[in-house]
Amino acid sequence: MLLRSVVSRGDNRGPRCAACRLDERRCLCALLPRLETRTRLVLVLHRDEAHKPTNTGQLAARCIINSEVLVRGRPGEPVPRFCADAATQPLLLFPHDDALPLAAFAASARPVTLIVPDGTWRQAARVSHRLPGLEGVPRVALPPEAPSGYRVRAGAHAERVPTLEAIARAFGVLEGAAVREALERLHRALVERTLAARGTLGTLRRAG
Repeated sequence: MLLRSVVSRGDNRGPRCAACRLDERRCLCALLPRLETRTRLVLVLHRDEAHKPTNTGQLAARCIINSEVLVRGRPGEPVPRFCADAATQPLLLFPHDDALPLAAFAASARPVTLIVPDGTWRQAARVSHRLPGLEGVPRVALPPEAPSGYRVRAGAHAERVPTLEAIARAFGVLEGAAVREALERLHRALVERTLAARGTLGTLRRAG
């Protein structure tokens, strides 16, 4: 469903952009859209992801103006707390067994606050129990779709997609196709530049 970040290998030893953390030759910052949305994004980031150049969730948060990033698990720091706004409908995006279809909230009278955990699958699964303020927040899942077409991490599960792509699909449900397409264009650019750094982009294109 989500929470797989793109892993970069190859010649990435040059200076990195301080904002997107990619090699400066492949910086994505100029491609980031600025999206005004009714839906609020709260990205719950595991500390191990905070400084990775391959983390995709933070790119999504930079694109969505109405967003917030909470970093959890930092040694010596208090656990951040999710503070719900009574005027919004908070939802936790993760495919638990009791998750409701996200589409059921597409016409919500209250604006949705979409909480998205970002980390490994195990780290993300623990967020509902580890982050104060999530008690009673409904869990939601994305509608079934074809597997991601941009699998660049070895051993990735077909039902799990990068966080940026998962957010794109979710905002497509809640905000419409234009927002989804803008985020997916950014994700494609990220994947192409990652594969170019590895020297495998041409191979992938020849393979279709």
